[in-house]
Amino acid sequence: MSGNFEALPGGGAAVALDEVEISILRSLAVQLLELIGPGDEPAQGEDPLAALFAEGPSERPTDPALARLFPDAYGDDDEELRAAAAEFRRFTENDLRSRKRDDALAVVRSLDGLSAAGEGGAVLKLTHEESLRWLGALNDLRLTIGTRLEVTDEDEMGELYRLPDSDPRKPMVMAYLWLGALQETLVETLMP
Repeated sequence: MSGNFEALPGGGAAVALDEVEISILRSLAVQLLELIGPGDEPAQGEDPLAALFAEGPSERPTDPALARLFPDAYGDDDEELRAAAAEFRRFTENDLRSRKRDDALAVVRSLDGLSAAGEGGAVLKLTHEESLRWLGALNDLRLTIGTRLEVTDEDEMGELYRLPDSDPRKPMVMAYLWLGALQETLVETLMP
């Protein structure tokens, strides 16, 4: 296991991570949690069932990364589609935010629960369900970083691959590529 996820017998996946990789993954997941924001938990004494029917925001987020994580359901070609997208967002965004928070929190918790495997590293073992949470969080991290780097389908990372080491974007490009490799190998472990 060399930094790639491998399938575990009976389902799930495992990956060997060193201390630096654990620290980077944890930091990115915490930053994602901060970007998504806290959950809207019902106040003490309030009806928790009411929270299930609480309406969310109807406006698209102004932060480009959040807009990428929570896209409009319909195009914005005309006023009618914008109204339909706002209505859809109002009833779905809270649940989507909650799921994304749960996925990122699962990453943080599983990394916090690692026991050292010697020489500054550990082997992370995930159940099938945990693997799905990790897959969601890795995807959200890549979407966020890709948005910050302004990656588009057209440039295919061409310019970003050739950044000099002195470019301040270089560490984020490296993280973006590494997360992509983790995501790809995790997907492969989940395929029958």
